[in-house]
Amino acid sequence: MQRKSLFLRFSAGFGFLFLYAPIIALIIYSFNKSKLVTVWGGWSLKWYSELFQNDQIIDAALLSLKIAFISATVAVVLGTMAGYVLSRFGPFRGKMIFSGWITAPLVMPEVITGLSLLLLFVALEGMFGWPSGRGTGTIIIAHVTFCMAYVAVIVQARLSSMDETLEEAAMDLGAKPSSLFFLVTLPLIAPAIISGWLLSFTLSLDDLVIASFVSGPGNSTLPMVIFSKVRLGVTPEVNALATIMIAIVAIGVIAAMFQMRRQARLLAKLD
Repeated sequence: MQRKSLFLRFSAGFGFLFLYAPIIALIIYSFNKSKLVTVWGGWSLKWYSELFQNDQIIDAALLSLKIAFISATVAVVLGTMAGYVLSRFGPFRGKMIFSGWITAPLVMPEVITGLSLLLLFVALEGMFGWPSGRGTGTIIIAHVTFCMAYVAVIVQARLSSMDETLEEAAMDLGAKPSSLFFLVTLPLIAPAIISGWLLSFTLSLDDLVIASFVSGPGNSTLPMVIFSKVRLGVTPEVNALATIMIAIVAIGVIAAMFQMRRQARLLAKLD
């Protein structure tokens, strides 16, 4: 048993080291004074100052954050409705097709999804004149399309494992369907919704392939700008930007963790 315990600890430690050592190295090298990314030249905040003076990266980062926030919010609303329908509406005609449409973006290659959306936007523009060119709007629509699938799966899993007697008790007490959803069901699935929003935000912020198909001139997202710069060599400014993004994501994850713990305590009190 002791050998097994040591092996599990070693395996877990090696796994965490494999996952997080590159991130830690990136954070450390963001404070590197040297212009060469792979050569350590001492501690400095030089590249953070250079980063905030680089209008191209700042504009791309703000655009990506805007797109990710809107896409995640819309995807949570639509994905929650889809997950609720799949979990609570029981068997209905076309349920298998509906479920397939919802989960298809999960297994569809991003190249296929991006090309399909590009052809769709071109066809719509030819028939209806909308969208008039590709830009922020088309990127948001594309990101909502695949982010919604992740939210729907998470919410459906949460609803399937949730105790339905709480909802039945509320209906016995005279709760209307709208009141039942907003006052009982929604607070109980809030951790799943928060998880879905964070996952959608991260996927949208990270997307490169689909955004490359549906974006237009002057609407380059942060991954597109970074990818174009990587071709010419990574600059320390990119390390500084990545460190800031890691900090933002870490703060969001910690806040979500505290919210989930709060919800767990409330559920424990109800039990």
